[in-house]
Amino acid sequence: MYATATVPPPAFAARTTAVAGSPVREILALTARPGVISFAGGLPAPELFDTEGLRAAYDAAFTQSAGRALQYSTTEGAPELREAVAARVTARGLRTGADDLVVTTGSQQALTLITSTLVEPGDTVLVENPTYLAALQCFALAGARVIPVPCDGEGMRPDELEEIAARERPKLLYSVPTFQNPTGRTLPGARRAAVAEIAARRGLWLVEDDPYGELRFEGAEVPWLAAHPGAEDRTALLGSFSKVMAPGLRLGWLRAPQALRRAAAVAKQAADLHTSTVDQLAAAHYLRTADLDAHIATVRAAYRERRDALLAGLGAALPEGSRWNRPEGGMFVWARLPEGHDAGALLPAALSRAVAFVPGAPFHTGTPDPRTLRLSFTTHTPAEIAEGLSRLAGAVADYSPGSA
Repeated sequence: MYATATVPPPAFAARTTAVAGSPVREILALTARPGVISFAGGLPAPELFDTEGLRAAYDAAFTQSAGRALQYSTTEGAPELREAVAARVTARGLRTGADDLVVTTGSQQALTLITSTLVEPGDTVLVENPTYLAALQCFALAGARVIPVPCDGEGMRPDELEEIAARERPKLLYSVPTFQNPTGRTLPGARRAAVAEIAARRGLWLVEDDPYGELRFEGAEVPWLAAHPGAEDRTALLGSFSKVMAPGLRLGWLRAPQALRRAAAVAKQAADLHTSTVDQLAAAHYLRTADLDAHIATVRAAYRERRDALLAGLGAALPEGSRWNRPEGGMFVWARLPEGHDAGALLPAALSRAVAFVPGAPFHTGTPDPRTLRLSFTTHTPAEIAEGLSRLAGAVADYSPGSA
C-alpha cells in the first residue's frame, strides 16, 4: 500500500512572488461601485469611443474575409495594418515602412517583448523617476536592477543621466517623454537630443513609450526621441491604439531596428503566436475608411475641457500650499501636497466620500515621495469633476496630516 499523504506542488518562481500587484488596479476595484467619482484610472472616456465606426469595421472584416479574420496570422501582423501604422508614423515625422513594425497585443506587450529580448537578471535599467508603474513591474519580473534618473518639471535631466550612465553602465533607458504617466510632463526637444547623444556615446538601448502623444491640446509638437541623431539604431518605439481608438482592442505596435525587431518577433511567437487577426483587420479597415484624425480631434477637445475643469478647481480642493502642473495634453495632472501631508493617508478619507485618486508613491523607484498624487481628468464631465473636487475638499477637511 502506498501512503495517502500528498506532496504539495513546487513553489512559484521567485520573480512572481517578489513583484507586488498594481496599486492602481487595486484602487480601481475599490472605485467600481456606482456613484464614485474617480480621478484614479488612466482610462479613455467610453462615451467618446467611435462605436458605430468600429462596429462597421468589424462587419467589414467578416464580410470581406471571414475565413481570414478567424484564422491564424503572421507574428509580425497583418500587412495592411502595418502599412496603415507606418503611414501614420511617417506623417508624424519619423520615416517608417511596414517592415519596420510588429503589431502587438497592446503596447504593454511590446514593452514585455523588448524586456524579454534585452534584459537578463541583474542587468541595469534606467527609468524616469517617477515612471509608469507597469514598466516597473515588467522590469522587476525580468530581474533587472532598476535605477532612477532624477527629473524636474520638464522631465528627465540629461546631466543626471550622463552621470548615472557613466557610473552604472546600464543596458537600456526607458522613457515616456510625451505627456508622461504619471506626471503629464513632456521632455523638451533639446533634452531629447541630449538623451539620444548620451545613449549613442554610452552605448545603451532606448525604449520610447508613446501611448499619449496624439492627445496634444496645445503647444508645438515635439519630435520623437527616436527621430533624433544618435537614436536611429538603438530605439524601440512603442505605440498604441488604446488611447485614441479603444483599449479593448488591445492593439499596439513596435518600431525597432531590424535585429531587435526580429528578436522581439521570436519572443512574441513564444508568448501568443500573433495578435488577434479579426481585431487587426477591423482596425485596418477603420483606418482606411474612417477619419481617425477627426475622431482624435473630438477626443482632444473633450479632454482639454476636462483638464481645464480639474485645474480650475484644484486650488479649492487640495490643502493650502499644494502644487500641481499644467500638462499640454495626455490624461494626467501631477500634484504635490504641502510638507507633513501624505497622499496615501488622505486616500481613505477620499474614498469615504466617494472620490478617488492614485497616491504617487508607487510610481517612484527608491525612496518614494508620499506627498505626491496622480489625478486623471478623462473619464468625467466638467460638472462631475467639479463635484469630485468638492468631495475631495471635504476629504481634506476630514483628514489629519499627522495621522499617516
